[in-house]
Amino acid sequence: MPELVFFSGTMDCGKSTLALQIEHNRSARGLAGVIFTRNDRAGEGKLSSRLGLVTDAVEVGEGADLYAHLVDHLSQGGRADYVIADEAQFLDPEQIDQLARVVDDLDIDVYAFGITTDFRTRLFPGSQRLVELADRVEVLQVEALCWCGARATHNARTVGGVMVVEGAQVVVGDVTDSADEVGYEVLCRRHHRRRMTAATARAAALSPDVLPVPTA
Repeated sequence: MPELVFFSGTMDCGKSTLALQIEHNRSARGLAGVIFTRNDRAGEGKLSSRLGLVTDAVEVGEGADLYAHLVDHLSQGGRADYVIADEAQFLDPEQIDQLARVVDDLDIDVYAFGITTDFRTRLFPGSQRLVELADRVEVLQVEALCWCGARATHNARTVGGVMVVEGAQVVVGDVTDSADEVGYEVLCRRHHRRRMTAATARAAALSPDVLPVPTA
């Protein structure tokens, strides 16, 4: 039976890489898929991974009807043996409903990939709806690591290396952005709670206030 599967995890855990691998495996067997994405780091209409792999995709705009797009694609003679939806956390809840309808009414497998929570540890609306509707939720087993070496469980937004907890839910950035730009970093819960990024931890280690004071 076709399924709606949600592959979730933090940034840097290989979600887009897995999406590209699924696309490669199925296309190599003669299957044809439709790839949706939104706000990919490589730009509009792209699905990319940090390993440097990239492929073309359909950019999903606000209010776009994914079910109608598939029906139109099929009615014009196109094929869709499966659907991949990357950056699914950015989709509207209504668009997640449309993906579920693709599975139920068109008998097409849908593989969705996304971050579950934002930099404030709040659920993205799209991810919340996926958790509610998906036939399966798969937490990726490639563990991203916090700067301290512990398993990273939270996404932090940074500006100049300093963690911020206010602002719009969606601001496109990456873990490789320069120190003066909006970026993201994965942290364990302990250091997310303490708002301690790799940069602030290095600064604290170099501070003379924390160096041992020699005794006479």
